[in-house]
Amino acid sequence: MSDLLNKLLILRSPKIGPAKYNSLLAEFGDLESVLDSLHLTDDFIDNVRREMDNAYSFGIEYIDDTDSRYPKNLLNIKNHPIVITARGNTDTLRKKTVAMVGTRHATSAGMNFMSDMACQFAEHDFAVVSGLAMGTDAAAHIGALRANGNTQTIAVVAGGVDYIWPPENESLYYEILDRGVVISELPVGTKPIAQNFVQRNRWVAGLSDFLILGEADVHSGSMTTARFALDYKKQVFAVPGHPSDVRSVGPNLLIKNGDATLCMSSNEFFCDEKLLSRTKNYAYKNDILDKLGMIPVSESVLANLVKKSVAEIKADLVVLELQGLIRKQDGGYVLN
Repeated sequence: MSDLLNKLLILRSPKIGPAKYNSLLAEFGDLESVLDSLHLTDDFIDNVRREMDNAYSFGIEYIDDTDSRYPKNLLNIKNHPIVITARGNTDTLRKKTVAMVGTRHATSAGMNFMSDMACQFAEHDFAVVSGLAMGTDAAAHIGALRANGNTQTIAVVAGGVDYIWPPENESLYYEILDRGVVISELPVGTKPIAQNFVQRNRWVAGLSDFLILGEADVHSGSMTTARFALDYKKQVFAVPGHPSDVRSVGPNLLIKNGDATLCMSSNEFFCDEKLLSRTKNYAYKNDILDKLGMIPVSESVLANLVKKSVAEIKADLVVLELQGLIRKQDGGYVLN
């Protein structure tokens, strides 16, 4: 049997996900030995073969983590999917990526903002990653598809890549197949269930180079996605909203706590290559915080510590101060 079939036989076995798969492989040494330990029936093997045949009949491809098409960002995630299925243009998986997420119950203004920004990213050769849900996700995919080209957006779904959910996004699903790609780690034909959406959110965050959070209740799935991104050391941007709107609590809280950078306009990313400089400077801003404590540090000393000029760090000091992470004290800066 092929390595791909062997991997699927292990992964489709009850109670085996990526973590258990890796544990079994470490214990037994190779795929064949793992399979021998599972004592799979002929009926089970035939069912997995039928799944593959069904997938291929729909033009669905299997991509394992040794395949050059496998998204490089996902490889850096612990216990990433061993095999994903992809329907559409797999070249989309090779592009720079930005995740754009938010509530299903977004305002018209919020959806228009995210849609316009997604279009800008697609026009700058990014693939926009989202979860194909109603509201913000759909707005992000639609915005990306307004740009020219055929590799604008990646939809990560919580069921099989052939299962259209929600049904209201059927036409959007097929447009993504034509001009992007739909991916999943679940078997073809799988109906989405609640527990799979959290894992879907994990892969949305894992696929991205960075993430933009739109309107989001503090307990929403999109906030979970943002937290996954933070856990993966991805930069998170958040779109602020009115304090009295429950849909603004999530992004406002991330900005207030310094976990997200304020996002007001797509111009922040694409004017004079600011996107490149901002993503490179993210680790450097954290380096500034690492050099501060309760004893005031002057601009000149801080600049020397982070190996930048005073002029270069001034703007970042202002941003960190506005975020409430640092404050001026006795001619220097301290952590807030």
